[in-house]
Amino acid sequence: MSSIRESETLTIAEAVSRLMRDGMPFRLEAYDGSSAGPVDAPFTARLVNERGLAYLMTAPGDLGFARAFVSGDLELDGVSLADPYEMMALVQSRLRLRMPGPAELLQVVRSLGLSNLKPPPPPPEEHQPRWRRMVEGLRHSKARDAEAIHHHYDVSNRFYEIVLGPSMAYTCAVFPDEDATLEQAQFEKFDLVCRKLGLKPGDRLLDVGCGWGGMVRHAAEHYGVQALGVTLSRQQAEWAQQAIKDAGLDHLAEVRFGDYRDVEEEGFDAVSSIGLLEHIGVRNYPDYFTFLQGKLRVGGRMLNHCITRRDGSLSTKAGAFIDRYVFPDGELAPVGTIVTAMHDHGLEVRHVEDLREHYALTLRDWCRNLEQGWDDALGEVSLGVAKVWGLYMAGSRLAFERNEIGLHQVLGVKVGADGDAQMPLRPTWGS
Repeated sequence: MSSIRESETLTIAEAVSRLMRDGMPFRLEAYDGSSAGPVDAPFTARLVNERGLAYLMTAPGDLGFARAFVSGDLELDGVSLADPYEMMALVQSRLRLRMPGPAELLQVVRSLGLSNLKPPPPPPEEHQPRWRRMVEGLRHSKARDAEAIHHHYDVSNRFYEIVLGPSMAYTCAVFPDEDATLEQAQFEKFDLVCRKLGLKPGDRLLDVGCGWGGMVRHAAEHYGVQALGVTLSRQQAEWAQQAIKDAGLDHLAEVRFGDYRDVEEEGFDAVSSIGLLEHIGVRNYPDYFTFLQGKLRVGGRMLNHCITRRDGSLSTKAGAFIDRYVFPDGELAPVGTIVTAMHDHGLEVRHVEDLREHYALTLRDWCRNLEQGWDDALGEVSLGVAKVWGLYMAGSRLAFERNEIGLHQVLGVKVGADGDAQMPLRPTWGS
């Protein structure tokens, strides 16, 4: 490193290079005409204006990058907008930042412009920060949960059809083998849940956070179950009810628009929760499991399927990008926290399964669908929203592969006062 002269003004590329411990793994080109990094790098990041620089300076990390990228102020050459997985894998494996000393840091900031320390307004695709969400109610109140679900799910049913495929299943699939298609894997996921719940004709199933009704339709069609699904997304409920009608399952299946806490019926044989716990909030786990076990008959089973943290040393709250652009107020806990909450609030845990690698494969296929249907997707959502989805899904795939997050199914049963769990001596649902 050359000696520091406080009067020296660095170019943007030089200033950024000062922050790289092991050099730049990509090519950087900036609007001031400067550049850095290998000319034969696999991709090029092009900073096109001062607003993009201000985004990066005022929110270092994933949030600032997302703002600049989503707004079009940071362009990426050699990168698929629908599936930037390769770029993100390269950056995570090779990008190492260093913290310069005070004098050098001051020089870098001055060169980049002190005026760029004033945050520009965020892109319209960004949700408001946590402190401003208080106007919608306390964290995980019914009103605030409804707004959070609306932000992510009430985008466009057609957009979700493009990304998710015919199953319209927006949760981790279960791949029976590596060559299975996404649709085969989603069928296997729903069927595995049905088998773990021990469903049979005439049983009553409550599916909370039911999405577009995939579990409800599968249980009704293939197991003869009376199935009730509940979702906070009006668009999901409308789509699901039409799909139920089209399948001729009106006599068995129903999807309601509403909060699961408003379900009045009781005595269900089974409860499934597939991808809902992430939206509940860890401090609400006791009320959540108490409420749902109260909906079960004695001997009834509950299957909870959700994303989990790797361990308890990590924050339960979502990172800045995920919280502002994808799942506002989302929280993740390690599987042990979930098992304890179920055990302490009326459910005996009988089986736990980790499906982490399956979610990486699921996200791979969702990115592939988005890439293949990119032009159609842009007819449904803004370019910014489509970019968010590419970033979010590719980054999540990488996180599952690297064991930063996991996916667990936890099966519990409501045991009778005499200790009878009405369970077989050994699991009957297969691997």
